Amino acid sequence: MATLPRASKYPSASSSSFFQRPQSEFDAGINTSTAWTEHLVSGSGSLSDEEPDDDEDTDGQKTPLHPARALYDFEGKAEFRELSVSAGDALEIVKEDLADGWSLVKNATGEVGLLPRTYYTFTLEFTPAPDLELPPSYTRHGRKEASSAESITPRGSPKSSSLALPIVPQNTGEWRNAFPSFRQSLLGGKSLNRFSSFVTSGAEEFVLKGPATDVVIVPDDFSPSHDRDASDTTIDEEEMNRLSRLGLGEADRHFVDAGPAWKEKIPPFRVLVHSPSKRASVLSGAFTVYNVTSLFHSPTIPEADENDQSAETDVDYIGPPRPASPTRITVHRRFSHFVMLHTALTRRLPGIALPPLPEKQYAGRFSEDFVEARRGDLERYIDRIVRHPVARYAEVVTFFLGCESETEWKRLVPQHLSMPPAGPAFYARVFHPAFNLDAEDAEEAVDRFDMHTKAVGKGVQGLRNIFGRIREARVEMSKAERLLAYSLLSLITSKPLASAPMTGVNEEDDQYDVKSKGLHNADGAWCWREGCQDCLKLTKAMQKTSETLQNVADLYDDHARRTQLATHESLKGMAHPSSLYEGVVTTHNSTLSRYKEATLEGRSDEEMAARCETVLNTTMAEMETYHTQKTEDFRTLTKEHLDGEIAFYEQVLSRMKAARRTFDGPQFDQLGDSPRQPSIYERELENPRLTAKPLPQPCPHVFDSAPMRPVSVAIQGGVGLFLGPSTRGSVFGKFW
Repeated sequence: MATLPRASKYPSASSSSFFQRPQSEFDAGINTSTAWTEHLVSGSGSLSDEEPDDDEDTDGQKTPLHPARALYDFEGKAEFRELSVSAGDALEIVKEDLADGWSLVKNATGEVGLLPRTYYTFTLEFTPAPDLELPPSYTRHGRKEASSAESITPRGSPKSSSLALPIVPQNTGEWRNAFPSFRQSLLGGKSLNRFSSFVTSGAEEFVLKGPATDVVIVPDDFSPSHDRDASDTTIDEEEMNRLSRLGLGEADRHFVDAGPAWKEKIPPFRVLVHSPSKRASVLSGAFTVYNVTSLFHSPTIPEADENDQSAETDVDYIGPPRPASPTRITVHRRFSHFVMLHTALTRRLPGIALPPLPEKQYAGRFSEDFVEARRGDLERYIDRIVRHPVARYAEVVTFFLGCESETEWKRLVPQHLSMPPAGPAFYARVFHPAFNLDAEDAEEAVDRFDMHTKAVGKGVQGLRNIFGRIREARVEMSKAERLLAYSLLSLITSKPLASAPMTGVNEEDDQYDVKSKGLHNADGAWCWREGCQDCLKLTKAMQKTSETLQNVADLYDDHARRTQLATHESLKGMAHPSSLYEGVVTTHNSTLSRYKEATLEGRSDEEMAARCETVLNTTMAEMETYHTQKTEDFRTLTKEHLDGEIAFYEQVLSRMKAARRTFDGPQFDQLGDSPRQPSIYERELENPRLTAKPLPQPCPHVFDSAPMRPVSVAIQGGVGLFLGPSTRGSVFGKFW
């Protein structure tokens, strides 16, 4: 869960009391204007239009301005006396501690305004210079400024100067709490959202500060001067596990090739989720267990041409015999195990666009339809994971797919869940060729990618809706074929079909007794003549056609409920790519902004620009991964749909051909050898099966639109997570 931003650096212990916040003795914190007023009361002097450039206190002494740097973007509101800053901007702190976590700061252009305390960090240890004269009350261990608790009337301004300090226009604004941009960010403001992926993934911290010294690892492949281990050097398993727990293992090093595209460390493989079974535990109650089988195909060596003497043959192959079938590893997993996998992957791979887990459900969770739908969703989830070139070799994935011992599982799961989030360390271990991308190309690519994913998402949603109607049409076609079969059988048996439309039938024609003579002969033939072989053969052939149409109706119904349902479910895997890659796009755009700032003339920062290139290589590689997977997904989907339709119509065609052959000799001639037997469907004529069961629908995608709580209720619930019980809810009266 994302947390509110905090400054990563604070003044040292020796200077903490130096910058200790003064305690207000009146209710300061209703709005930012109160914070401004408290500043005027405390000993910094007035900020009138006649105030000099350099801040002076009322005794004529200069108040030291402490250098700082902005950690995050903040779009201030002029009416609230707030100052707009960008991450990395140099600042001077005029007054650190005001009400409700605000500070009075000055930017490089001389503008003065309010800024949240958590949005900047000091850049120096503020030890007074030896030649700086300070008033006796201004000591190293405390800053007790004269302020009156009895009055909040501002003191007089210091001596005027010819240089006027620009002041942001001020109006008394509404209350803004200790989280100044919380409302704006949460409700879609234009300022940088502190819950955006650029922040939560650690990309921002990596770009601004770089990696920590203990996470910088230079891979052998990218540094020719790096010393390589000798071939006989081994690392014991305990040491490898220790490095893995610290995030320093081989699985935590990721490489980007030209493209940019992720470099695959291991070949792709398949994972099947199958054979769900219900189990029970004394502690956890009933639950469903799925078999998860990994299929590893051995690399194939092409057969040598007999005429090519230089080609490699089977004689040149050295190694164990090639298995006739892929290697299989099967483990048993429940839904909570998939939750553990997703949680660990999200923490260790923050820069990767991971697919969402299917939603957890309790009602009807053991029904056959739901278990099968959940099985398909979990299979599509894990398949998407192992198809990703980076997530595929993550240690938690290897552990999830390979740990067969329940004891070992229980021992190692806490270790994977207790590993700290990778954050900026993830990007610090991404290695890519130099000059692997161009900034202009990267900007154009992300715009095209964003528009394309939105268009794909809209198109897939439309396709899902149309496909649902296609399945319904198949069910209707099943009803039509069945009604045709009943009508044909009713015709040759002279038994009326209940609920059948009787348009165009005269009342006189409808007046006849089913048991009357003349409707059938003794052999059951549809004829008034006894011993008529031609009518007997025709009647039996038409009865065969009626039964064939019943089978065709069953095929239509089954095709809509099974084959087309699987295709309908598969469409979820391609739905909402824009939502899935929204974090990648946000990180990419924010990094591009930092890159442009780092490459400005006169303000160039090569190290920061290099770190931006690393993040951009990561996001561009993710876009390439989507491109590859999209091609594979839609190719597979279309092929499977066509194969299913071909197989379906081939079954229909084979049955139609079999019915057609009964009208030709010698089969038609053989039909006259015996009397007609009643059809199994004759008993249904009085109560035909024309009402189909409800068509099963795919479980909704996590990102599908659904009824939601009122926005205010949802936001208040989120705020409650930060501010504790509802007893403080009255404070947020103006927030809503």
